[in-house]
Amino acid sequence: MDRAHSVGHGGDVAWPTDAQLGTRACTQRWRRSGKRRLPPAPAFGAITVRMSDKLAEIMAHKRQEIAPLLRPIFESDLANLDAQLPRPPSFAAALRRTDGRLAVISEIKRRSPSAGAIAATANAAEQARKYQTAGADALSVLTDQKFFGGSLDDLRFVVREFSTHGPALPCLRKDFFIHPVQVAEAREAGASAILIIVRALNDEEIKALLGAATAAGLDALFEIHNEPDLARAITHGAKIIGVNNRDLAIFKTDLALTERLLPQVPAGIIKVSESGIFGAAEAGRATRAGAQAVLVGEALMKAVDPAALLEEIRSA
Repeated sequence: MDRAHSVGHGGDVAWPTDAQLGTRACTQRWRRSGKRRLPPAPAFGAITVRMSDKLAEIMAHKRQEIAPLLRPIFESDLANLDAQLPRPPSFAAALRRTDGRLAVISEIKRRSPSAGAIAATANAAEQARKYQTAGADALSVLTDQKFFGGSLDDLRFVVREFSTHGPALPCLRKDFFIHPVQVAEAREAGASAILIIVRALNDEEIKALLGAATAAGLDALFEIHNEPDLARAITHGAKIIGVNNRDLAIFKTDLALTERLLPQVPAGIIKVSESGIFGAAEAGRATRAGAQAVLVGEALMKAVDPAALLEEIRSA
């Protein structure tokens, strides 16, 4: 199988396939072009970090799902794409509230492997409008179809809704990112940020995704679950780190993870607590652990009065 294409830091870089390089003459033209050929990428589908159970299943499916979409992605292409499209609002800036209160990332999620059906028939644009009216700081839009019932069109519809009924809120494309082609999709759809799940990726994949996001003008939320994840996120220069209180391998939720890990995040990095936030009690624990923002999905999707719940969480 062809090696995966990717983008790294520092200039235009990609892994061309053997078919693309072809003859010696093609190889020489590649070298004369000034584009670096990175060391061979890990075989597509291989991963050097340990995972288990549900997360491994999700990532394996995602690698198969995006395989037909793979193509060379260069940082210059992403920079040009960024220049041609309307500038999305800053995700990072939205999480730094000037009043010192907790920022809330409101998530659009129809279902999940842990909760099952949450709001199976929810309309993404209508839900975004509810969150906007309720005073959300940012949105997280699930675009994975198989496990979460979302789609890239959901993100497009939300961004379109904000373009006609502002002000626009920054949107995180919530998906299982592996390859820069997904970053290009996110930027084209109007996202402000992407998700990097540290435990699900090797270092080359993380480097490629972050380089692509930076070139495309997007923020990156590094999701961690333990100290090794945190160390790797810091090494890669993460500017936003979120502790997922739900173990994606076994889907057990424990806010003690936020309480243990967020105090270890260096100053200057935006700190987020994800999952298991249902009201003031959980939000208060996250705040005391140092969280500047929380990501809330199921509770807000089911809330009769999202504005009241947002205020309860923000005031914790």
